[in-house]
Amino acid sequence: MPGTTPQNAPRHGSRDTVRRVERASGRLATQALATMEQRLSWFSTMPARQRSWVGLVAQAGFASFVSWLRDAERGGDLGADVSSVFRAAPRELTRTITLHQTVDLVRVLVDVVESQVDSLAAPGDEALLREAVLRFSREIAFAAAGVYARAAEARGAWDARLEALVVDALLRGESDDELRSRAAALGWTGAGPVCVVVGGRPAGDSAAVLDSLQGAARLDSLDVLAAVQDDLLVVVLGGAAVPIKAVSRLLPEFGPGPVVVGTAVADLSSAARSAEAALAGRRAAIGWPGAPRPVLAGDLLPERAIDGDPEARRLLLEEVYIPLSTAGGALLETASMYVETAGSIEGAARALFVHPNTVRYRLRRVTDVCGCLPGSPRDAFTLRMALVIGRLAADAGEL
Repeated sequence: MPGTTPQNAPRHGSRDTVRRVERASGRLATQALATMEQRLSWFSTMPARQRSWVGLVAQAGFASFVSWLRDAERGGDLGADVSSVFRAAPRELTRTITLHQTVDLVRVLVDVVESQVDSLAAPGDEALLREAVLRFSREIAFAAAGVYARAAEARGAWDARLEALVVDALLRGESDDELRSRAAALGWTGAGPVCVVVGGRPAGDSAAVLDSLQGAARLDSLDVLAAVQDDLLVVVLGGAAVPIKAVSRLLPEFGPGPVVVGTAVADLSSAARSAEAALAGRRAAIGWPGAPRPVLAGDLLPERAIDGDPEARRLLLEEVYIPLSTAGGALLETASMYVETAGSIEGAARALFVHPNTVRYRLRRVTDVCGCLPGSPRDAFTLRMALVIGRLAADAGEL
């Protein structure tokens, strides 16, 4: 170029080359979009609006390339030019196409320019222009990775807030289509039974705690929603055939103290009932120091009833007292006398004026009818509580 020497020549090509690339930028962008239609099957199936977003990025990319070529004194610092490329399209673009697909787009842009280097470059600038294209494409790829990383961080923060809202709604007893839609947006598939688990919050950053728990749950292919509520870690699990076993594998993720597994329900719509049972069980668990960890909320019915949980009282009536009172065969009387005589078969037999074997037979029938094993200290306690609640309810005319 006249007046330009090798010492002061622009490192990316002469001014003539820059002008040629600038004049061709619109044509190159159009050609790039046409090439994408031919080479990238997923691009051709995108809605028109989203394809227009990609077109904006392509045009911004060529404009940024021209700007960089024009400003040779910057010595190849592409930061500002490259960052402007992805500002041309809305943030939704990162949700529309993946990082891998974005790299494919960059490859197309590079291929289009490289195919035109001989006609775009001024004589003698061909090698410089090719080198510039390669350097620019590398920086574009790095910039794209940064954009997706920031988008992932933003989505992660938003997902964490959304997840906390969903869990909080379940704890409040809400259940509607909007809640299920939000859960689906967080990856909830809705497979299998659902249960809510409540335990102590472990030490450490809440985000790290939740990430660790979710990773552990997903190793077992479970749906999981989790949130930290004050000093509690609340987890909604889906897809666990045997919830107590699934939760046992998650115990290291909880802090000290009882871990209570709520009633298993059919789906997320009924999860509020499981949450209510788990929270009631957590409050009452202190009344059973020897409780296993984890423990089913249903195994804490006596403590929950004493703590004032009306659902526990209802279950003790419906699952223990009423079945025994309607079964006949003096089962209710025998169970009552057995617990009143501190578990003595002979004592109960004397009080009932029957043979001890008759008491043994009736106690086996008690187990068949209500599931409680009278000879077990724990089940005997449950029986005693059910009998007390039943007598009170009968006297109040509630039965």
